[in-house]
Amino acid sequence: MTRLTRVIAPGSADEPLPEIDMSTTLGAWNLANPMMTASGCAGYGRELDQFFDITSIGALVTKSIMLEPRSGRATPRMAETPSGMLNSIGLQGPGIDEFMTRDLPWLESRGAQVMVSIAGTTVEEFSRLAQKLRTSSAVSAVEVNISCPNVEDRGHVFACDATASSTVLDAVRRNTAPSVPVFAKLSPDVTDIVAIGQACVDGGADGLSMINTLLGLAINTETMRPHLGGITGGLSGPAVRPVAVRAVWQVHRALPDVPIIGMGGIRNGNDAFEFMLAGASAVQVGTTIFNDPSAPPRILTHLQRIVASHGFSRLTDVIGHAHRPSPTPVPSVIDEAVAAEPDSAGAEG
Repeated sequence: MTRLTRVIAPGSADEPLPEIDMSTTLGAWNLANPMMTASGCAGYGRELDQFFDITSIGALVTKSIMLEPRSGRATPRMAETPSGMLNSIGLQGPGIDEFMTRDLPWLESRGAQVMVSIAGTTVEEFSRLAQKLRTSSAVSAVEVNISCPNVEDRGHVFACDATASSTVLDAVRRNTAPSVPVFAKLSPDVTDIVAIGQACVDGGADGLSMINTLLGLAINTETMRPHLGGITGGLSGPAVRPVAVRAVWQVHRALPDVPIIGMGGIRNGNDAFEFMLAGASAVQVGTTIFNDPSAPPRILTHLQRIVASHGFSRLTDVIGHAHRPSPTPVPSVIDEAVAAEPDSAGAEG
């Protein structure tokens, strides 16, 4: 029979939070709590700081930055889909120099932990980005967005090839300050995400961020043309969460000592809790920010109540908890009651 899942309500704003140690570690990187923004959904921090104190969450992840300014792809760039959205922004941004002149100093003045997301089309671009960021004291961690076309290999995406992924991570790791952790952001559009994750770690990644968006396409049935100007786009939102949880589960099971940042359709504390049970040490919130800019602290508060409700006194005990061996099933009162009921089909026969 189907069992009901217990869902913990977020609680009122005036209700005191349970005393739980919500700190987490990602290798040598210590965070006050596991909540982060997802790259591309919160700009460079100023946009969200008017809705909540960005220093209240574990870290802010910037929009992916490239060497040169980019205008992005043709419009329209976004389209709603069932339980999600497609985006085809095209990594629009000011370029690394403008970012380091204007945005990083502001983030440092706010005192936020900053994970800078970088993207490039060649290994050399990734290397140069890492070299530039090495000069800034504002960078807490680097997230390497390898879901970019590799122009040196006929446009193949770095994240879909183990050798290419490892080469990029090796270049970034060698050019990043040793004290700054480097995370590889993995694409789900691969046949073996564990193999790609292992290749990134072999290349020097300190941890893995997963998952990036899934490649999708939507067609406007009135115009009979694709919705997006760029034809295809990245699918995000609640629709991708089971895929993301599966990926985190697989990689944590194969690489239990590698820190994982989980993301994909997180809307509330229950969703975040699920990722951590699967093996994530921290989580990123993205698409839901578009309709609720205050989502990160709201979800963090909800997660804290859920952790306490399950009897945990510290968050780190939740990480990978779903991988523990299954205990011998103990019949519940409901199971015993069902077993005692007469077989109606047999009685009528």
